[in-house]
Order: sequence, then C-alpha cells, then structure tokens
Amino acid sequence: MTPESRGESEFNDFKGDLEAAERRVAGEIDPGPRAVAIAIFVFVLLVTLVLPHTGGARGLDVLVGSDAAISNGIALPSRVFTWFALVFSVGFSILALLTRRWALAWIALAGSSVASILGLLSVWSRQTDLESLPGPGIGLILAWLAVILLAYNWARVVLTRTALHLAAEEDRRRLAAESRQKSVLDSFGDDEQPGPEKS
Repeated sequence: MTPESRGESEFNDFKGDLEAAERRVAGEIDPGPRAVAIAIFVFVLLVTLVLPHTGGARGLDVLVGSDAAISNGIALPSRVFTWFALVFSVGFSILALLTRRWALAWIALAGSSVASILGLLSVWSRQTDLESLPGPGIGLILAWLAVILLAYNWARVVLTRTALHLAAEEDRRRLAAESRQKSVLDSFGDDEQPGPEKS
C-alpha cells in the first residue's frame, strides 16, 4: 500500500466521523442570548396561571374547568389557549432549551404560533359580551403577549438555524460532487485524462 492510498484511507475513515459529528450538530440549536428571553417569557406564562384570566377565574381554574371558570362563562377558546400555552409555550420551550434539539424548538415555535391566534380569540371572546360576562383579566392579556413574544423568539432561533443547515447541506453536496468527480477521474487513470489537442 502506497503512502498516498494509506493517507486517503485514513482520511475516508476520518471523513465518516466528521459527517456523523456534522449531522449531530445540525440537529442542535444555540439560542444564545435569546435563551434568557425565552426563559423569562416561560416564567411569565407560569405566573399567569395564578393571575385572574377573567373575573374571579385564574389560569388554573381555566385549565381544570373549575366552578369559578364555569360561573365566569369561560368559553372553549380560553381553555384551548391555556392548554396550548402550557403544553407548547412552556413545556416544549423548556425541553428545547434543556436539550438544545432543533426539532423541539420547531414544535415550540409551531405550538406558540397557534397559541398566539388562540390567545387573540380568547381575548376577543371575552370582549364580545361585556354586559353579562367579565372582560379579559390581566392574566389572560399577559399570557397572550408572552406567547406572542415566545413565538417571535423561537422563530428567530429556528430560522437562523435553518439558514445554517442550508449552507452546511450545500457545502456537503459540493464536497460529495467533488469526491465523485475525483473517483471517476481516478478510475480512468491520470494518463488517460484529456490533454491539449495536437494539430
């Protein structure tokens, strides 16, 4: 075995390790300073569970459908919004921050985006019949704003990561094409490569 072929064999072994490491890193996120903002908004969402969402119904009452929630006329949009905020904006945000997994960040983004729309419906539904039912409370409004800000921050993290993924994938494709081209040229041998034409 010539030194060149031995070096190429070692490089191919090392190349496989590099590709595995690249795939592992590609599945991770680095929210940087946004992690602090996301953690603050998650904390705010947790606090809104003990604040009044409407009348005397707190966020926890809305979650479990207690007598306070029923007496204040809590509608389906408010209950769905509160559950979405708890599961996606709190739960998946915490999981994504702890594990740094890109897929979990996408789920947190998608759930928080849907929760933002549900929050709008919840606030709107509390304002349609102010004569017989109490309007939106501070807990509902804070929860809605926190969910919107979480969706924004997760979008920035995920889209930044997407741009990096696309660049890394393009680089990987280019290297694979160059490797295939080199192997094709090597299979024909250096002496058969076309040279300048003689007249």
